[in-house]
Amino acid sequence: MRQKLWFLSLSLFLLSCDHKPKHPDSLGKGEIDISVDETFRPVIEQQGIVFDSSFPEAKVHIHYKPESECFKDYFDKKARIILVTRQLSEQEENICKQQKVYMTSLLLVREGVAVVLNKESADTLLDMPVLKGILTGQSSKKYTVVFDNQASSTVRFINDSVLKGEKLGSNVFAAKGNAEVVDYVEKNPGAIGFVGLGYVSDSADPNNTGAFINRVRVAAIKNEKTGEFLQPYQAYIALRSYPLTRNLYYINSESYPGLGTGFANFLAGQRGQLIFFHAHMFPARSEMVIRDAQIKN
Repeated sequence: MRQKLWFLSLSLFLLSCDHKPKHPDSLGKGEIDISVDETFRPVIEQQGIVFDSSFPEAKVHIHYKPESECFKDYFDKKARIILVTRQLSEQEENICKQQKVYMTSLLLVREGVAVVLNKESADTLLDMPVLKGILTGQSSKKYTVVFDNQASSTVRFINDSVLKGEKLGSNVFAAKGNAEVVDYVEKNPGAIGFVGLGYVSDSADPNNTGAFINRVRVAAIKNEKTGEFLQPYQAYIALRSYPLTRNLYYINSESYPGLGTGFANFLAGQRGQLIFFHAHMFPARSEMVIRDAQIKN
């Protein structure tokens, strides 16, 4: 009889060992490092605060970097999830397949690259040819052009959408981040800067109308199809009428429902999308209706 009891207790011990968690984290528990395009720091900081308060047993360590460094972290397996403005290229997808990396991605939100000028500047309406001339240094308008970082997503976006093969001029410089771009333009009348929308949106706006900070002027860019000069307001971003509209994606390499997946789900869910909305961006995972409005005097 004693032998049978000993065998039963040993079996239960082995069974309990088999059911130990196989992974150190889950959807709402654990610790993880992720890399995020520095352009989106203001809104992702808010996302992180709400996520941490909602999941007290989870800690997402968010590292803000130029986009190229985010991709490097992803392939070096330093970050299981990254937030960036482009999808993986075909070559990068092949690398994932070769390394047997389980990859998922999803469009989270659209935002606009803001063109900022000193408050003394009179050039608040810019069309694409003028903008291109300023960037290449060929324009009669002699500006010092400032970007956040030479390896940033904003530089890549401007190269792809505006320059289209032409090179940046010798009048182009890199600062040490988006906040530094705004600071430089504020202090230098002959400067023009390119920053993420979160760095010029007025977070203190009580009516969430998409107002901009008053330290600098946000230029209106001409839509070549309609002839309208548009600033990066939410509706124009939603309709892609604003010419410098781009996307934000998450790219996740988790092969199990871990904390990276949990944070990605939060960003794509109702609360995460609402935070993007209040940051004056267009949440891509929510159903929204845009209506024309007439103002009566």
